[in-house]
Amino acid sequence: MWRARATLDRMLLGVGTSRGRKSHSRLQVNDVIDFWRVEDLIEDRRLLLRAEMKLPGKAWLEFTIGEEDSMRRLTVIARYDTHTLPGALYWYLFLPFHHIIFVRLIEAIDQRS
Repeated sequence: MWRARATLDRMLLGVGTSRGRKSHSRLQVNDVIDFWRVEDLIEDRRLLLRAEMKLPGKAWLEFTIGEEDSMRRLTVIARYDTHTLPGALYWYLFLPFHHIIFVRLIEAIDQRS
């Protein structure tokens, strides 16, 4: 699904996912991951990514890690800001796909950790 979204983004003259990271082991504010830019980073606590893909609005993806009952809990929150009808239609049309994508993303992070 991400490849399809990247192709659509390139067709709309967006950034696509062809951009790479400066380092595969370290991350800093303003680094680029696919079509996301690191907007905020608190090591071992928070990662805030801002979408640079073509959208009828602005989007962020936030990862937070918190302690809960002597275990660590990963939370992923997608935020989308739009004040237009096309933006609202985009959000609700792709909501089921985003659910699938984020569940798989959390599963992949869990397997790698």
